[in-house]
Amino acid sequence: MAASSVVCTWLVAACMSVACEKDHSMMYPPTMLHSSSSKRLSRCARRRRVRSKCNADGTEFPRSLISSFCGSSIQGLMSSCLAFEPCDEYYSSKGLCSSDFFGDNGFAFLFGSRNVPVTRRQRQMNPAAHSGEAMAVAVQPAIGVASKKKPPTKQRRVVVTGMGVETPIGHDPDEFYNNLLEGVSGISEIEAFDCAHYPTRIAGEIKSYSTDGWVAPKLSKRMDKFMLYMLTAGKKALADGGITEDVMDELDKARCGVLIGSAMGGMKVFNDAIEALRISYKKMNPFCVPFATTNMGSAMLAMDLGWMGPNYSISTACATSNFCILNAANHIIRGEADMMLCGGSDAAIIPIGLGGFVACRALSQRNCDPTKASRPWDISRDGFVMGEGAGVLLLEELEHAKRRGANIYAEFLGGSFTCDAYHMTEPHPEGTGVILCIEKALAQSGVSREDVNYINAHATSTPAGDLKEYQALIHCFGQNPELRVNSTKSMIGHLLGAAGAVEAVATVQAIQTGWVHPNINLESPDEGVDVNVLVGPKKERLDIKVALSNSFGFGGHNSSILFAPYK
Repeated sequence: MAASSVVCTWLVAACMSVACEKDHSMMYPPTMLHSSSSKRLSRCARRRRVRSKCNADGTEFPRSLISSFCGSSIQGLMSSCLAFEPCDEYYSSKGLCSSDFFGDNGFAFLFGSRNVPVTRRQRQMNPAAHSGEAMAVAVQPAIGVASKKKPPTKQRRVVVTGMGVETPIGHDPDEFYNNLLEGVSGISEIEAFDCAHYPTRIAGEIKSYSTDGWVAPKLSKRMDKFMLYMLTAGKKALADGGITEDVMDELDKARCGVLIGSAMGGMKVFNDAIEALRISYKKMNPFCVPFATTNMGSAMLAMDLGWMGPNYSISTACATSNFCILNAANHIIRGEADMMLCGGSDAAIIPIGLGGFVACRALSQRNCDPTKASRPWDISRDGFVMGEGAGVLLLEELEHAKRRGANIYAEFLGGSFTCDAYHMTEPHPEGTGVILCIEKALAQSGVSREDVNYINAHATSTPAGDLKEYQALIHCFGQNPELRVNSTKSMIGHLLGAAGAVEAVATVQAIQTGWVHPNINLESPDEGVDVNVLVGPKKERLDIKVALSNSFGFGGHNSSILFAPYK
């Protein structure tokens, strides 16, 4: 038995324990067992007997393991034994048969002996226990059987080959980023509805938007705007990635997927349905339920393209886009897809959306000067400004992209998620969740913290959130003189579930152009904020080695993703 594994050996000990109990129960009639407790072996005595037999060959067993098995029934023990790999393939019972360790009859019950009584319930559950059939027990490794190991495989690399956006300051990546570099603000008074009675009357609205050539007119009249933004941004990402009709015909559509999420979903469609219901259910849009769900945008885009790969949506509040991007990349890394459209979309600038955020006191009320309302890290910030839009990245496996001659914008290195597990809307006071998220993202991506020299921060212009994120960044990266940090939200507001994807586009554009956009409205930095780390009021030249983009959401959801120049 010296060659037996530890697991097999303590299985034997367990079997001995059950055998002891059976032998002892046959030694005394039931009446004697109850009336003469002094003659009955105690549990400790039974354990000692088992250990004395089991230690005959010098093998010691953990007491906790023996104890845990002493009260086991035969049926439970057999289930445990048979849960191992098939004996005829991986194990041999030769050692069991030849060893004196087991005695003459001690293990007869394991092989279906009729001499050992079993209950009716045991016979019903396991007929083989009284049939005389041999029952398999994993005892000794079979000689000459090698465990099968998968050969090491090279990790699949993920690259960005296309981008599409719908934002308050641009409808394609170049227009969008050029406006960011020039410090153009897209925040103005709300025009979509009358909000005169609201304390907040400003937002980052998309003023000029057209679905022409992207979405069928019939659908565009029925769909919620969050779906329209998603569809147009997704198709623009494909066009930007060079996916023409000819290329589309050559794609393996079973290996192409869509993972685009939303924080708020189809709020307007659902709200319109409630208003229609006040008159009659017959007035309701028959598509109000599917068009309100967050997954339907990804589904509709896949239907349009015929892409049959991974398809779903994630909703983690304002961290949604990063969650979608990282999960999409993981599908490619695991070999489940070659190409993924991923990102986020939201269109919550409607009465119920504005009213909800006003109610939880999250919004800026700087109505007199809208373009200066979003001011991350400034001491006079008073809340975030709502925005709307969509951002979509086309992620692709590197070799797949090279085979079709795709233009590669950047490489996606990886990322991470964590949860504060602290509060619904407030960040953790110590920033532990954010710190953990960044550290895990660096570790998962194999990136040294010294290599990160650009961060597109979540920084929403809220009093607590901006400072906590800044402190977490300093904790993780120290006083790196090369590090530059900015916030895209200073110009477009907070796009909620779409924020991470739009900011990922800005991050990739920074890598491509070698310019990082300014932080506008940063006039009086908050106490403790080092302005030497933050990008100033003008764009700055930067040769980016590794870029980090953060997104955090209500519920304590944290996400960090990393990009680098493709080499």
